Amino acid sequence: MDVATLGVMIPIVAIISVFTMIIYLRRYENTERMAMIEKGVDPSLFTKKQRGGTSGTLRAALLFIGAGVGLLIAYFLDRTYNMEEVAYFSMIFIFGGLGLGVAYLIEEKKIKEERQQQN
Repeated sequence: MDVATLGVMIPIVAIISVFTMIIYLRRYENTERMAMIEKGVDPSLFTKKQRGGTSGTLRAALLFIGAGVGLLIAYFLDRTYNMEEVAYFSMIFIFGGLGLGVAYLIEEKKIKEERQQQN
């Protein structure tokens, strides 16, 4: 098999495989819920409780903001000190991690405030 043909086939097979996996996971999840309903068990007892729903969005937003700031600082380091690729990778990871840390602190503060309001 030619390298170019293989290079085209790998992403196509990967996308089809992921799509098929998602369909089967959803199908088996539905079958499991139907079996629980038939036995008289409430399916909501075994599902994850959904809190506010903004935590994933907050995490993603702060991760991308951190990565963007990291890229900007890496660009300036590259231009100033000629650091090349090292600056880009390290700054993306450092500032992306800082963004996730800030997201964690915000979520913890939010949970603490909700607990205080309940008491």
